[in-house]
Amino acid sequence: METDVKEWLDKNGMAFLRNIGIKEGQIVLDFGCSVGHYAIPAAKVVGKKGKVYAVDNDIKSLNELMEIAKREDLKNIVTMHTQSVELKINLKNESVDVILLYDILHYMDVMERNKIYNEFYRVLKNDALLSVYPKHNKLDEPLWNLSDMQLEDVIKEIESAKFNFEGQFYKKLIHDDNYNMGYILNFTKSKKGDGCDRSI
Repeated sequence: METDVKEWLDKNGMAFLRNIGIKEGQIVLDFGCSVGHYAIPAAKVVGKKGKVYAVDNDIKSLNELMEIAKREDLKNIVTMHTQSVELKINLKNESVDVILLYDILHYMDVMERNKIYNEFYRVLKNDALLSVYPKHNKLDEPLWNLSDMQLEDVIKEIESAKFNFEGQFYKKLIHDDNYNMGYILNFTKSKKGDGCDRSI
């Protein structure tokens, strides 16, 4: 609903992103950003000293995102158009504080997912945050490449890519244009490999 989206962009999205760990001044990468339901509030949270890289393969969605950003007077969003088969991120090593991977994994097969995890590991700073919303897993409107995967399977897969599982929480968040309840999985990049398993 349009009212859900407006409320999310104006207030609730910022509260949600602060809750998962995004702070003022950080560099955020929203991978598969679509029209910016997370990139827009993230830009508000990080403020003028921060930056949001909004990555998507749909140029129309990126243009719509920038129209919203212009209306909101947000000048800290940089869009990055990728090809559908391109799993490279045109950013320097260890240059990003937070990556949002929300409602995207079901589009990718296991080889594509492993490639993008490697790219995330490359661009994230040490101890940086990878936050994942694995919508369409086996217990949440199963679809495509996640339809046979439990949350535990997603966690193990990302841990095998050298990320530490920091915990999960169950929250109301925006999916497409409506609110729904979903699990968020938070990971950190660490060269130590000493993962933990605690709830947020």
